[in-house]
Amino acid sequence: MSEQTFSFQAEIKQLLDILIHSLYSDREIFLRELVSNASDALNRAQFELLTNQDVLDAESELYIEVKIDEEAKTLTISDSGIGMTRDDMVNNLGTIARSGAKQFVQTIKASQQANANIGEVIGQFGVGFYSAFMVADKVRVVSKSHIADEPAYAWECDGGDNYTISPAERASRGTDVIIHLKEEDAEFLQDYRIKQIIRKHSDYVAFPIYVNGDENAANQQTALWRQAPDEVEADQYTDFYRAFTMDFNEPLHKIHMRADVPLQFYALLYIPASGEQTMFSLRKEAGLKLYARKVLIQEYCKDLLPDYLSFVQGVVDTEDLPLNVNRESVQANRVMATLKKTLTGKVLSELKRMANKDRENYLKIYAEFGRLIKQGMVVAPADKTDIEPLLFFNSTHDDDTTSFHSLNEYVERMKEAQDDIYYIIGDDFHSARRSPHLDAFRSRGIEVLYFTDPVDAAMLMGFADFKGHKVRSVDEGDIDLSAIGEAQTPEDEAPALEADTFEALQTRFKTILGERVHDVRQGKASFNSPARLVSDEGGNTRHGYRINRLLDKDYQLPIKTLELNPRHGLLHNLTGLMGAGNTGLVDAIIEQVFETALLQDGIHPDPSAMANRLIMLMQAATGTPTDSLKFDTEA
Repeated sequence: MSEQTFSFQAEIKQLLDILIHSLYSDREIFLRELVSNASDALNRAQFELLTNQDVLDAESELYIEVKIDEEAKTLTISDSGIGMTRDDMVNNLGTIARSGAKQFVQTIKASQQANANIGEVIGQFGVGFYSAFMVADKVRVVSKSHIADEPAYAWECDGGDNYTISPAERASRGTDVIIHLKEEDAEFLQDYRIKQIIRKHSDYVAFPIYVNGDENAANQQTALWRQAPDEVEADQYTDFYRAFTMDFNEPLHKIHMRADVPLQFYALLYIPASGEQTMFSLRKEAGLKLYARKVLIQEYCKDLLPDYLSFVQGVVDTEDLPLNVNRESVQANRVMATLKKTLTGKVLSELKRMANKDRENYLKIYAEFGRLIKQGMVVAPADKTDIEPLLFFNSTHDDDTTSFHSLNEYVERMKEAQDDIYYIIGDDFHSARRSPHLDAFRSRGIEVLYFTDPVDAAMLMGFADFKGHKVRSVDEGDIDLSAIGEAQTPEDEAPALEADTFEALQTRFKTILGERVHDVRQGKASFNSPARLVSDEGGNTRHGYRINRLLDKDYQLPIKTLELNPRHGLLHNLTGLMGAGNTGLVDAIIEQVFETALLQDGIHPDPSAMANRLIMLMQAATGTPTDSLKFDTEA
């Protein structure tokens, strides 16, 4: 039979333009697609060899070879796979979005011959084949079918409206895809470049890929994640992680899972020792490496785990993933949603297991990635009950920065008649530990959690309660602790100011502070400082100003209520100064009391502004006559 010319379907030229110029963002992907097609052809041949006695070249090796001819400027991808007849070429190479393997699988199912190997069979020469035209002026395909006595044929096209099929010569079963490279794509004539692409995209194709006659395969072939976990040595896991990430620290943890239901997939996940990137890091973005039947589909797939678990690195390989026409973007579909749910559940359950059984190592993970985990409380409310057991905090239980306590442990230690969980929010542990808000809780032996991580304010937006207990800040103005425990009263506690004396002092505070406070009142709870600021606003969204400050956005300080301690010696002294008519010193001290309370809450906008006033107050305290000092009450 002589050469014949065929016309593509009416829309083929337009689709070719899309495939060549728009669909693929990285030109090197053409080699991945052709290697993937060759792998599919080998899978089909492998199946035929198992089920059919009459297969051409039954003893030949199943392999892929990439050959470079610099003089002719051609790149040839050869395989010893199933091969194609003339009709196969028309059906598979002349029709876009039609897959020979789809027909193959349908035929097997119809004949009740399906078995486990069918999962390895994917489309041969679907649209991915045409990605070759990204780098090619012309493509020639020479193929010989596995069917005995079938002659070889050649398919040829220059990317135009037509293609030709003609008799050809090929001694053995399989296919050669010969790419005549464009001038600007000469980089693909370099041996090292081809090997680099194979290692990046096709390292775990199940068949050896040889390059330019090299006897050593360019790919590893054995996908570690597809092996049974009990068959993999610890060193193999570590070596794979290091090659995968170029992180030479030991990973903090690994998760190796294989599943058949609800999906068939394999996953090998790692938790790094650090979230910091180095100049040597191979993984530059968040996201898992996604394979479909050991062929790389996405280098960074961000759809497999929620953002708060984005620190997890690794590989997922599925048998059930339907793909768009473009292999670079996975369809948003039920399969992906199920895969994400399954992986997320596994990672969370493994972290929970570590938190319960291997706390020392879990806390290493928490130290590195706790901020991300906490964000999950806000961004993934459906996962809240799974995230809560992963949260750990310092606490007044031992006031130790190296000691962390779970929410369950807090609840187990709650005092009789205590219904709520209490926390204090601060910029750091040491300043929070000195807060006057803790005095009333300490006096009754009530534990308080330290929320001193910058993201804790954001976490609180999704953390209103735990196991039926409200989560409350110690600076809430309406907290009543009188029914919990028995307050320990200091032996040297001074008597409270008389009511009329306190009222006069209260009035003076209100006059000086004006609209900077919501109110000035006597403290409802006992505390050791002269004053503290409490919030009358409920809910955990009231820390929004801290979030805006963290994000360097404009924010306004919250206006709070100033509570005075009528037993404190400073306030006793102030009433004496007021009686002596020393208003300048009184007003300066009132300003200082207020700003100290701001400072203790970690919300003073400019602490250095207090310097001049403090100096003058020290002068007054050391004997300088107050009438010679000019107090700046607006410092």
